Amino acid sequence: MVLYILWNFAGFIMVRLDKRRARRNEWRIRERTFFLWALVFGAVGILLGMYVFRHKTRHRSFVIGMPIICIFNLVCGYLLWFF
Repeated sequence: MVLYILWNFAGFIMVRLDKRRARRNEWRIRERTFFLWALVFGAVGILLGMYVFRHKTRHRSFVIGMPIICIFNLVCGYLLWFF
């Protein structure tokens, strides 16, 4: 459980970092990296980061994809925990 929380916190910080880099016109984190991070049980942190920092909220792939991945994470977590 602690690893799950830390992993999602890292995803949250990753969104913050990318937002800062976007404002400064610096090197950015690839969208593929966000989705891979989310698939490996980091969707909650990235989804929270998206709305807290208002980043990637105009990208349809993020607005639709992250909640779907979040649900997928919850189902997989449930299955891993109880089976």
